[in-house]
Amino acid sequence: MRVLLVEDDKNLGKATAEGLSDSFAVDWCASAEEADDALRTTDYDLVVLDISLPGMSGLDLLKMRRKNGDFRPVLFLTARDSVRHRVEGLNAGADDYLVKPFDLDELIARCSALVRRSQGRPSPLVRWGSIEFDPVARAVTRDGVSVNLSGRELGIFETLIENTGKVLSKAQIEEKIYDWGHAEIESNTVEVHISALRRKLGKETIRTIRGVGYMIPKWNDDTTP
Repeated sequence: MRVLLVEDDKNLGKATAEGLSDSFAVDWCASAEEADDALRTTDYDLVVLDISLPGMSGLDLLKMRRKNGDFRPVLFLTARDSVRHRVEGLNAGADDYLVKPFDLDELIARCSALVRRSQGRPSPLVRWGSIEFDPVARAVTRDGVSVNLSGRELGIFETLIENTGKVLSKAQIEEKIYDWGHAEIESNTVEVHISALRRKLGKETIRTIRGVGYMIPKWNDDTTP
């Protein structure tokens, strides 16, 4: 999953981005104007947005994005611990809020819950046959046995299993798992990780749609795990 963090405080922004990067691909902006440009060009799963920003406020950015039909989940970060400010943010279209200073584990849990709800999944666990994925614990099991996946393998698997039944191109997968700060991606990187996932989870788990991309098919009784 890919998250846009909008926070102008350098120390807090750096620490938050680093903490979130254990669970998500994170891009960090220091202003609402930068964030607006990023949101126009990148398919983020979630926005973590500070209210108090230089120039345009986070509240005004959210109102503008909602007015333009952008309904990605947004979690507000605010130092304004008052009912009025919380209500104002929620009425502007925020899906949740967290008051500074906050616990990083709580932020990650809230982010995961917002993305899960936006995808229509009431349970945090994702199952496909004998495979079970826990996005909060960042853990995958097969037949009840833990499967050791690298960070990139886990990111690709998460992207595919949360889009079960949909074909994703290599570019779409890369966009979900690599943030701005990542070095240039080698042309066969996704293919190498897909091959590793098939070895660990079963070759039938991920299908190649030639010339289009990859998919995890929808599970049914006729699917062989």
